[in-house]
Amino acid sequence: MLLQSSKKHIGTLSLSTVLAAAVLLAGCSSSNGAEGTAPGSGAAVPASKKVTLMYHFKSGSLDPSNDYIAVRAGIVETLAKLNENLEVQPWLASKWEAKDPVTWSLTIRDGIQFQDGTPLDAAAVKASLERSMQASKPLGGALKIASMEASGQQLTIVTREPHPSFVSELVNPYTGIISTEAEKKAGTAAFNQAPVGTGPFRVKAFTPNVGVQLEKNAKYWDGAAKLDEVEWKFNEDGNVRSMALQAKEVDIATQLPAETVTAISKDAELRVESTASLRVHFLLFNPARDAVKDVRVRRALDLLLNRESIVGDIMLGHATAANGPFNTRLPFGSKDPVTASDPEQAKKLLAEAGYVPGAGGKLEKDGKPLTLDLITYKGRPELPLIAQLLQSDAAKAGITLNIQTVENIDTYLRQNKDWDFATYSNLSAPRGDGGYFLSSSLVPGGSLNAGGISIDKLNPILARLQATSDPKQRSEITQEAVAVVREEVPHAYAVYPNLIVGMNKRVSDWKPGAEEYYILTNKMDVK
Repeated sequence: MLLQSSKKHIGTLSLSTVLAAAVLLAGCSSSNGAEGTAPGSGAAVPASKKVTLMYHFKSGSLDPSNDYIAVRAGIVETLAKLNENLEVQPWLASKWEAKDPVTWSLTIRDGIQFQDGTPLDAAAVKASLERSMQASKPLGGALKIASMEASGQQLTIVTREPHPSFVSELVNPYTGIISTEAEKKAGTAAFNQAPVGTGPFRVKAFTPNVGVQLEKNAKYWDGAAKLDEVEWKFNEDGNVRSMALQAKEVDIATQLPAETVTAISKDAELRVESTASLRVHFLLFNPARDAVKDVRVRRALDLLLNRESIVGDIMLGHATAANGPFNTRLPFGSKDPVTASDPEQAKKLLAEAGYVPGAGGKLEKDGKPLTLDLITYKGRPELPLIAQLLQSDAAKAGITLNIQTVENIDTYLRQNKDWDFATYSNLSAPRGDGGYFLSSSLVPGGSLNAGGISIDKLNPILARLQATSDPKQRSEITQEAVAVVREEVPHAYAVYPNLIVGMNKRVSDWKPGAEEYYILTNKMDVK
């Protein structure tokens, strides 16, 4: 049964009054979103095209080397990108070639300028990648670059070891290309508030954790954007995002709560896109904590996850049950059946681990109750509900779960070690391949490995995966790795959620992509 969370609702009378006042004021204004008149001229001028978007995560910085927002907001671009079929294609690089197992030659597109007017050439790309690797150690580990040499528009990169998937790593938003010369002039702190890239939009103003105002880059190399302005707001409360969309305060609202979809869909001016994503919701265990060091405890919690209830009662059908990190639709997804909820088997595993019923039926070991600290966050509104559902089912098995909701989940997990596990969510195949997720989340030092997970049986398999380029062989090795992950349970995979985005029908020539990397584009328009 779904555990309902408390929600704040705006009264119908109050909202209607506010909207009526807004309409009245708009009608009295000289700038009403239709054609206006230039002051003192009497000449009609076209209205500025603007979109307001409300995004489900806050950002305290626009640093492209440590935050995805700069790419998502169309400020910076990468050398390679994914198309709709999740195939790697050229972007700022027009082509590339592997000269030998460790040497790559990339041709940088000619005629592109940064938003400050300086030219994009191989030397600028080299400086940007060097900056990114220095700012993000996980990125440096993923790229494995030993040296770079720039000449005109040609960039030669030598990796420390054979790296067949090197080009796919250049899709990573952390490799977004910026003007390091502009950073030198502004200073790093100021630059990270308004990075200078090559994208269709440039930063007009940025308020950390509140939002960013963007304006069209009129000299964009691939054709100026159809939109003149974009207001990108941050708000981690799914109900606030939903109400803002329904009140027509925003044109696009990302990651909507599933329970709001029906009401939004009834509004003739709005529509909802709910599409299968490349994301997985899961439990992330902290191997440094005594209780969950025991694989039997992790397996027990995996058995207590009621995936059927999560799909039906929490996600309202906007998800499918997970049987591993990768969606079963993918060629390297696991073919094993989904683990069914089995409280009795969970109790047997806990008994094997030495836990016995104590006072009130609560499990204990050596006189200490089995109490676990579970971290969750509101950016994805279903995750706190999944935590509550698990808390209820765990209590029936004699486990006490203390739930703590935090704002910045990644920062909290890395800076604190007083947690046993967390509800978490990641794109597990953002580049159409499983190697990225496995390496970044299950190898020490990986960008997604907040708990410092290390599995001896898994490491040599991942080493083989990194050295293999043949797609069929990579799929087979990935499935081999997933089998080890299912056995060791460093994560407990819950569901593959749909990407739920609400938008005003005035927005045209745009739809959300499964990769979740590219949101603002030069093609997006409004009617």
